[in-house]
Amino acid sequence: MSAPETAMQRDRAVTIFEKGQAGRRAFSPPPLDVPERPLDELIPPRLRRREPARLPEVSEPELVRHYVRISRRNFDLDTGFYPLGSCTMKHNPRLHERVAALAGHARLHPLQDAQRAQGALELMWNLERALAEVAGLPYVSLQPSAGSHGELAGVLLTRAYHEDRGDPRRTVLTPDTAHGTNPATVTMAGYEVVKVGTNADGGVDLDDLRAKADKHTACLMLTNPNTLGLFDPNIEEIARIVHDVGATTYYDGANLNAVMGISRPGDMGFDIVHFNLHKSFTQPHGGGGPGSGPIAVAEHIAPYLPRPVIVRHGGEQSNGSAREFDLDYDRPKSIGRLRGFQGNYGCFVRAYAYIRSLGASGLRDASEVAVLNANYLLARLRQLGVCELLPPAYDRICMHEFALSGAPMKSELGIRTLDLAKRLLDHGYHPPTVYFPLLVDEALLIEPTETETKETLDDFAAAVAAILSEAREDPEIARGAPYTTPVRRLDEAGAAKKPVLRQPL
Repeated sequence: MSAPETAMQRDRAVTIFEKGQAGRRAFSPPPLDVPERPLDELIPPRLRRREPARLPEVSEPELVRHYVRISRRNFDLDTGFYPLGSCTMKHNPRLHERVAALAGHARLHPLQDAQRAQGALELMWNLERALAEVAGLPYVSLQPSAGSHGELAGVLLTRAYHEDRGDPRRTVLTPDTAHGTNPATVTMAGYEVVKVGTNADGGVDLDDLRAKADKHTACLMLTNPNTLGLFDPNIEEIARIVHDVGATTYYDGANLNAVMGISRPGDMGFDIVHFNLHKSFTQPHGGGGPGSGPIAVAEHIAPYLPRPVIVRHGGEQSNGSAREFDLDYDRPKSIGRLRGFQGNYGCFVRAYAYIRSLGASGLRDASEVAVLNANYLLARLRQLGVCELLPPAYDRICMHEFALSGAPMKSELGIRTLDLAKRLLDHGYHPPTVYFPLLVDEALLIEPTETETKETLDDFAAAVAAILSEAREDPEIARGAPYTTPVRRLDEAGAAKKPVLRQPL
């Protein structure tokens, strides 16, 4: 006789619509205390629905329980170690959440007149100045809503710059270690992607770069440190080669957490930089947002920044107002708006709180510890013998992350990188990034960040070693993982090819 099904098991396949009953409510509003008016006076008939919206009808306890149950099925940073390479899943301080939740921030209407939003504009202005200092570039726009959005802004700025000079270009150079969004961004901006190879040390192949940088080149998009977790010592020569053909240099800030306060992209020779406030500056992220991808630019790119631009006036204005900060729309060379309003303001508040909490020396310390943690974890994995089966893709001192190759593990133990990643879930860890960068066979990209303790890193290394030892005895265990998650292993390839995008009615 089988065991009775638990409430949690029954709930697994139930949507919020299936839990409801007609007429059930989570809230009943009080009677109107103002005179009723005909609906036609409030909403024209042409703008009204022909039939009521299909909404769930549930009680408040069921509503709360449903979404709390769903939240507990997610693996999140508050649950455990999240070493997702190139994603910087660092702790999000609760102080920043309290600051962002203050009424003056959380309840500020996006259509508020600038004169009545001086505090918000001042915060944004100060955040721009701080990011400009971190980047080593003088001008900043906060508009882009994500890293990929910042990338698009950067390439559109490049296009505007070249076209304004009467020199339209055709191609953008990206290394084969680039984030997948880089070539997608290039295509969206109307350019052609030209791949640049990697040398034996994991950096840009200078000979290949020289051969491909020409009069058609608009820009080079580069991450430094790159997605192998390696800092390119030839960065100044790279910038010189690109600038010599009249192109711009664009810095993908996804890995900025390794160098904050230590080196500045502008000093390396970059003209355009995007930040990920949701990575380097502790804005919570994952699950699709929210994000923020501000861009910093050199003086020759500044005329093309998205509008409006935040400006600071001195003294009383001609109309008698005491408006110190304002939004400047008079930007004739601007690439225009990238989104509605000025960006994800809550992200700005958290990032500014983080910068003010740590200060310049604190940001440097965060990056130094991030690099230390990555190198310690790699050394610990070596010490446990893990790197015999998962060797570093490039055997150098890493920065904030490092890439391992699972090729020996696959050939000797018969398990893939994906199997190892799924088995880590049973040990209570979110898997690292897998199969990226693409040039590493069976890649495993690990980024511990600065907010993890030595004990956490030790335990994670021990878990990886235990999985490999287990696989020597019985590789089927890893191949069938995970076993303890609410949902077992999915057919991810099938889901990508035949996605179910709508809930059946």
